[in-house]
Formats: sequence, C-alpha cells, structure tokens
Amino acid sequence: MEQYYGELAALLTAVFWTVTALAFESASKKVGSLSVNLLRLSLAFVFLSVYAWISRGVALPVDAGSHQWIWLSLSGLVGFVLGDLFLFQSYVVVGSRISMLIMSLAPPMAAAIGWLTMGETLTIKQGIAMFVVLVGIALVVLERQPADGNGNGRKMQFSYPKSGLLLAFGGALGQAGGLVLSKYGMAGYDVVPSVQIRVITGIVGFTLFFALTRKWQNLRDALKNGKAMRRLSIGAFFGPFLGVSFSLLAVKYTSTGVASALMSIVPVLIIAPAAIIFKEKITTKELIGAIITVIGVGIFFL
Repeated sequence: MEQYYGELAALLTAVFWTVTALAFESASKKVGSLSVNLLRLSLAFVFLSVYAWISRGVALPVDAGSHQWIWLSLSGLVGFVLGDLFLFQSYVVVGSRISMLIMSLAPPMAAAIGWLTMGETLTIKQGIAMFVVLVGIALVVLERQPADGNGNGRKMQFSYPKSGLLLAFGGALGQAGGLVLSKYGMAGYDVVPSVQIRVITGIVGFTLFFALTRKWQNLRDALKNGKAMRRLSIGAFFGPFLGVSFSLLAVKYTSTGVASALMSIVPVLIIAPAAIIFKEKITTKELIGAIITVIGVGIFFL
C-alpha cells in the first residue's frame, strides 16, 4: 500500500478541491464573491500558519528573501486577486461545475505562458493535449440551435451565459499566470511559506478593494450569515489547507505528472454532487465532454 501513497494523496486532493468548489459556490451565492474571497483567504492564512509552525517551526514566511516577496506577491495579485475575483463570480453565474471545467485550461495556459515568457519547452504531445481539452470543453459549453420553422439549422450557440464563461476563463488565465510567477518566485524556497506570501497579497488586495469601494457592510453581513460562514470555513479548510498539504504529499511520493493528472479529475468528480446538491441537470453530452477534458489534461502531464 505504501507504494501508492502519492496516488492516494493526489486522489484525495481532487476530492478536497471538489468540496472546496461546491462550498465556495454556495457561500458566494449567499453573500457575494468578494466577501467570500477576503474571508476565505483570511481563514486559509490561519490554517497555513498553523501548518507551517508544525512542519517548519516557523509560523510566518520571515525567512523569505526579496526575490520571493516580490515575485510571489505578484503571483498572489495575479492568481488570487484577479484570477479568483473572476473565478468566484463565475461560481455565481454558471456554477462551480462549469467553472471548474473551464479551469482545466489553466495547466495548458501556464505551459503556453511559460513557453512565451520563460523559454520553456512546449512539446507536440502537450499541443495535442491542449486540443483535446478544448474539444471537451467545447462539447459542454456549445450546442446547435434547433431548426427553425423552415427546417433550416441555426448556428452553434453557448449553452451557458457568455459572461459566466468569460469570468471562468479569466479565472483560468489568472491561475495560469500565478503558477508561472510562483515557479519563478519560489526559486527553491519552501512551498507552504510561498503560498502564505501569495495569500498575504490576496488579503491586502481584497482589503484595498473593500476600502476603495466602501463595501464594508457587505463584509459585516457575510460575517453574520451563519450558513455562508460554515460553507466558507469548509471551503477554506478543504482547499488552501488540506488541498495544498495533500498536493505536496502527492508530488513527494509519486511523479509530478501522475499527481497532476490525478488531481485534475475535479470536473468529473464534481458532476454527481452538483446534480445532487444544486439539482443541476447533467446531459450525456456534458458528461462525455468532462471526461474528454480530463483525458486531455492527463495527456498533458503523462
């Protein structure tokens, strides 16, 4: 059993991220995506600080150098503030199931950005994988309109609001950019304090946003909403805390490619709970599209 610790940790990570997406969708619909972003980052920072104190003996990233602070802060701004601002609003518009499907574009986008900006290699296999991912997503979000009264077929149209799909795409682009900046910014530094620096930037960014827009009342209302806070706490615990921790275990005990492929199955895992919890209607076409998307991500990493 020990030889499969990495694979098991990767599968659990996918489960944790599925729980996180569903919890944050529910909380965002109750109190708004902005409040959820600030509160979940604050909770995540507490969880990460406790974990860092236990694992490193240092609760805060006080040993980080200027290189880490500059580039990881930029990563937090791009990934957490901009990326998650779009992603969490897409939860409200199209739901976590479709949002997480679009988020499957993040790894290919990160590879493309790394190729364009950092001179990283982009292989033919990765190009094929990107195409497969796009095909799977297109199968879910596009549909042909029924024929009109004259029997003429109509053009393809989106199955979901364009605004929500664009928001999810913005979330994927933000996460991809954040990943590239994180890779450059870490430069051999420990992962957990690196995440802490990104989270700190996210907290500062959303705090400034609330200060400039004077929407503190929304935040106070969110804190008073017991149901939203419970879901938000669940999301923060299973995502930035358990999700990050088990993803580290996964890459420690198995290859990065295998771990990444197994952790990418969220678009399939989330289908059943989305149908049960949010009463979403899942078509056969959408199920097949989600599976194709996951296969594409798997090709990309394996």
